Amino acid sequence: MGFLLLLQSKRKLKKLSKLISELAISGRKGVAWLVDPDKYLDFEALNWINEADLDLILFGGSSVDSGVFQSNLSTLKRRFPRVPLCIFPGSADQLSPDADGVLFLSLISGTNPEFLISSQIKAAFKVVEFGLEALPTGYLLINSGELLSVHKASNTLPILNSEVEKAVQIALAGKLLGLDYLYLEAGSGAKEPVSPEIISQIKKQTGLPLFVGGGIRDSKAVRRAFDAGADLVVLGNSIEKDPSFLAEVLEFKAMYNQLLHVN
Repeated sequence: MGFLLLLQSKRKLKKLSKLISELAISGRKGVAWLVDPDKYLDFEALNWINEADLDLILFGGSSVDSGVFQSNLSTLKRRFPRVPLCIFPGSADQLSPDADGVLFLSLISGTNPEFLISSQIKAAFKVVEFGLEALPTGYLLINSGELLSVHKASNTLPILNSEVEKAVQIALAGKLLGLDYLYLEAGSGAKEPVSPEIISQIKKQTGLPLFVGGGIRDSKAVRRAFDAGADLVVLGNSIEKDPSFLAEVLEFKAMYNQLLHVN
């Protein structure tokens, strides 16, 4: 017990939950950039991000050596000190005290125990030891039937965009289990994003803050996600292919929030 109390005392301020709660309560929309630790970044070309209104950087996903993960995360934190940095863990080993927090994900759209609870058990002591703010998040894989790398890695199948009731049931179960956030993921490289109907119904039935990512390639898709109830749109693969897309979306977000009078 004394060991746990000592670890608890290292916990950082809850800046991430405050950020997301403020978005959800105010109605203001946010944008998160998902950075793959295994991909090259031209930091000089992206230096403008320090002065931009990017809400959050998510870091993780791919299976990489822990040393590479830590080194790249530290570089990211040093290069973009003004943007909150949250780990998006691809495994229980992807943790670092240099981050502001971690999405403590449970893959509730599938029944693979490794990603429902086993990985979380392995990570628990480290999360507390590092003083990371943990965001209890239900992770749902939803698309139009494509089998992508995330499905192969997790050995689960996606919920179909047509299965609205099933998606809502699972999301609601996550809320009743005590999860505070939901992440609706079409998958990296998905041809279509999560459907607006599913986003809308999950938001209506749970009232939880929503991350929505995958398959978002233009501002029209961002608008559809925002209109449906997404609090944070997550961009990853599309920015790797075209870094200028992030600037385009941030400009669109500013206009969207201004029209809502919540900027």
